[in-house]
Amino acid sequence: MATDYDAPRKSEEEAESIEALKERGPAKGASAIDSEDADNPSFDLGGSDLSDIELDVVVLPQQDDEFTCVSCFLVRHRSQMDHQSDLGPVCAECSG
Repeated sequence: MATDYDAPRKSEEEAESIEALKERGPAKGASAIDSEDADNPSFDLGGSDLSDIELDVVVLPQQDDEFTCVSCFLVRHRSQMDHQSDLGPVCAECSG
């Protein structure tokens, strides 16, 4: 939506109050996704109490064909290594 910044602004009498906006409700065509952060979707677990459940996670050690980038600290496959700096290996994504 284009905004004309040179146009005169509404005066205090013309501007809607927050209470009037709340009474009017959500804008027509607005969806539930618009009200949530799109980058961090929430998951509905159905109201179950999961506090007593233990999760088993298997953590694998760094393999012989992997390295840790000194810039982003991610474990990468050796095919993704760009160069070796004074501090250690740097991945192609960080050097680009």
